[in-house]
Amino acid sequence: MARRPASPSHGCAWVTGASSGIGYELVGELVRRGWRVAASARSEAVLAKLADAFPGRVIAAPCDVAIASEVETAASLARSAFGPIGLAISNAGVYLPFEGQSFSIDLFERTVRANLLGASHVTGAVLPDFCSRQEGHIHFVSSATGFGGMPTSSAYGATKAGLINMAECLKIEVDRYRVGVSVSTPGFVETPAQDHNTFPKPFMIQPSEAARRIADAVMRGGFETSFPRRFTWPLKAIYALPKFVYLPLVRAQTGWNRPPDSR
Repeated sequence: MARRPASPSHGCAWVTGASSGIGYELVGELVRRGWRVAASARSEAVLAKLADAFPGRVIAAPCDVAIASEVETAASLARSAFGPIGLAISNAGVYLPFEGQSFSIDLFERTVRANLLGASHVTGAVLPDFCSRQEGHIHFVSSATGFGGMPTSSAYGATKAGLINMAECLKIEVDRYRVGVSVSTPGFVETPAQDHNTFPKPFMIQPSEAARRIADAVMRGGFETSFPRRFTWPLKAIYALPKFVYLPLVRAQTGWNRPPDSR
């Protein structure tokens, strides 16, 4: 399929989940590459500090991505300040871990609303316009967790796998409109979400590196960027194995093959 590089000439950038982690770093990274950026998150105080740090280049567009009307308002703020949106990065998400023996419907629903439904709200706010204009790029920040099952991630992994599939479907459908669709599948990134993980986290990278790699990817074009490759590519290979091989292998590697009271 054709490459669709994102360019500041297409309009401003809009980043959700911009109050911390990858999203926070993405705002500064994109500004340094010539973009004007609308930064969205629920924390208006953090967004205000971002806007103050990049006067005239960043505006605060607060919203809860789980609420469609707030997402539409944030998109309108971006357009009012900077004109058309040329790049939307759907990054907002939560990791709310739980284990199967204490399965939480509440945490599952909250994860789906933030990670998957939130991405759909962002998509609906920009993609029809992109197709009408025949320019623009939408990028979804997924996770290597979306490749296959991991402990404590039945909700998080399901949404991240859903984002990969969603991006693939949209790429097939809107490529003919010259609209870019891409997805990133990072491995472990040092964010507060990782504080909940007790299993090994090999090759963990900083949010600034993840932001740089995502910015490189959207401005280069193409569909998927997966990093760090020394972790994500072997992981893809493991998940390509027959399930009777990879499920016990992941269970052993993460320590979930031990009795419940020994972990």
